[in-house]
Amino acid sequence: MSEKTFRVDVVSPDHVLYSGDATFLRAQTTDGEVGILASHAPIFAELVLGGCVVVTGADGTKLAIAAQGGFLSVDSDAVKVLAESAQLAEEIDEAAERAVLESSEEGSEEYLTARSRIRAVEAVG
Repeated sequence: MSEKTFRVDVVSPDHVLYSGDATFLRAQTTDGEVGILASHAPIFAELVLGGCVVVTGADGTKLAIAAQGGFLSVDSDAVKVLAESAQLAEEIDEAAERAVLESSEEGSEEYLTARSRIRAVEAVG
């Protein structure tokens, strides 16, 4: 039995990171981690600084995106993630981000960005 899909768009101010059909989306919000399936109740949530978004595509592939702040909007048949800034996990140098995490002050913008990027890499690693 095939899983139901829904439309997902993940964008940042400078580019579209994902646009397509998905069977599942997971994101960290200021109210906790949420998982979205098709026909989810409408919600609007703020993305947590230092979090990531993981999209399971209709073909079963997982795509992780480091998202530093922004919003998640769910309506009857679509999810929109509007990130303040974002990077695909495949574009992240994990070793460099771990070095930043260790050398920066906990809670600082550098720390949260590095934590977000490491979470994205680990989500698909």
